[in-house]
Amino acid sequence: MAATTDAAPALGPGIYRRKTKTQRVLNALNGMVAVPMRDPFALVGLAIYVVFVLVAIFAPQIAPYDPLEILFADGKLASNIPPLTDDHVLGTTNLGRDIYSQLVFGTRSALIIGLSAAFIVAALGTLVGLLAGYFGGLIDTIMMRIADVALGIPFLPFVIVLAAFLDPSVWNIVLAMALLLWPNTARVVRSQVLTVRERAFIDAARVTGSSTSRIIFQHVAPNILPLSFLYGSIAIGWAILTEASISFLGFGDSNVVSWGVMLQDSFLSQALSRGSYHWFLPPGICIILVVVAGFFISRGYEEILFPKLRD
Repeated sequence: MAATTDAAPALGPGIYRRKTKTQRVLNALNGMVAVPMRDPFALVGLAIYVVFVLVAIFAPQIAPYDPLEILFADGKLASNIPPLTDDHVLGTTNLGRDIYSQLVFGTRSALIIGLSAAFIVAALGTLVGLLAGYFGGLIDTIMMRIADVALGIPFLPFVIVLAAFLDPSVWNIVLAMALLLWPNTARVVRSQVLTVRERAFIDAARVTGSSTSRIIFQHVAPNILPLSFLYGSIAIGWAILTEASISFLGFGDSNVVSWGVMLQDSFLSQALSRGSYHWFLPPGICIILVVVAGFFISRGYEEILFPKLRD
């Protein structure tokens, strides 16, 4: 009976069928999705993300008020109302805005920033790593030197300078992460590509006359997708944490409700000295949960990709 190979399931004695590009990509994606099912930490991280995604999708139905609406009660400004009073679960700000509504709608800003930055960082880093690792030589040298320059630029000061020159916007965070954080992904992907390109199935693809682009994107890329997903999950937490830091320092967009803007408002209003913990603790806890969720998922993927870490 003929033995099967990794690249082709047997149809009968001596007859094999090559896996298509779609099948290889689906196999890689199935492996990535199966990781949270194998690791309890990754499962918890995925559950946290799912909860926040549902809150972001149904924010208009969950939040009782517009997050920027100034509320009045009995003809007076509804400012500094304590939590669990009337319809205000977390109370109101000093400007009469509902804190719970701001917290719910802040989830949208956090996920938009996090997912956008993660996608760009993972995609750009993966592309650079693929090209540098596969071609090597001068292309590898140039790309890695550019990566060294990007790694040498301090991240937070760069974001502050960028926000100062451009109009305040959450997209400044995404742009800064796209410019500076891709080298981390690119270096790891490159190191993996250096090993994948020497395997027998890559040599077989060259012998059969496959083009360079076909080899890179159809044969090499599916083998490094889990690494891209790993660094993408880490980038989500970094992006949200960065947005909170920039907004807290006053360089964020005050017209966009986010957890960082909530922390800045509470700080400027001296919420801590007044004991208004219901104002700044909820957004702080949400930021921590998102960052921890990304760490849990990355931990699960690391143990699957590098089994020796379990020892």
